[in-house]
Amino acid sequence: MKKSPKFSGTICPAITPFNAKNSVDFAAMEKHYQMLTEAKINGILVMGTIGEFATLSIKERLAIIKQAQQFTDLPLIVNVSTTVVDDMIRLADAAYDAGYPAVMALPHYYLSQTANQLYEYYKYLDSRFLGDWFVYNFPARTGCDVDAKLVAKLMLDCPRFIGIKDTIDCASHTRSIVLASQSIRKDFSVFAGFDEYFIPNLLNGGAGVLSGLNNVVPELFASVMKAFNENDFHQIQLLQKEISRLSNIYNIGDDFVTTIKTAVAEKHGYLKANSRNYGGALNDKQINEVKQLFKL
Repeated sequence: MKKSPKFSGTICPAITPFNAKNSVDFAAMEKHYQMLTEAKINGILVMGTIGEFATLSIKERLAIIKQAQQFTDLPLIVNVSTTVVDDMIRLADAAYDAGYPAVMALPHYYLSQTANQLYEYYKYLDSRFLGDWFVYNFPARTGCDVDAKLVAKLMLDCPRFIGIKDTIDCASHTRSIVLASQSIRKDFSVFAGFDEYFIPNLLNGGAGVLSGLNNVVPELFASVMKAFNENDFHQIQLLQKEISRLSNIYNIGDDFVTTIKTAVAEKHGYLKANSRNYGGALNDKQINEVKQLFKL
């Protein structure tokens, strides 16, 4: 029997709402997760880059792991990345104990590792993780690259390595990983990390996308999966144009996380655009650009 990936389709790297006191706003988080669930996307990444994991304490991250799964019945992946490996294991243990199906881990992102170091690092994590896990490849932030050759090597040695989020602005890089992985295991998930590479990744045999615009217009990405499954390529063409147009959101403001939060706040109204990143608040002109982009 042909195995299917455990994760596929469109997955949202969910924002982490903060209140006026800069604390995690769980009430707003619940509403956001409910909105994503109602849009019928395929899953949520908890505390990814847009989820501002790097600004959260271990105590806050453990609390989010405890709460998030109560807000949705969608499959959830927990990003456990940090520069302290023992803290990563603690977060992963909490996620597995709570019933999360998988975790995700960046490379040791301050150290700009070589391919051999990356292999040894992920082999060690595999020996400590109690369940399935993803690689989070983000060379622009980590200074190193988990490429197709390394993915294939890890797949052969780590059966619980079930997928990768390839956040690199190069469709051929993701395609190379898809081709390399498919020759080893058909149930491996390769996600593009940029919104506009969703459809190209599907056409190349990839699993789907894990990207920020899902926070604002998840229904658009759910429509892509519906059209793709129905072989409606005229609709796919129209949806690709819309995703490309909306990707201009990343050109507004100094901090894309705050810009995404602003779009969610303006469109859905259940949270404030508070971020722990500095200097990212949009001015009136930029907020108006967001409104015009999403026709609000």
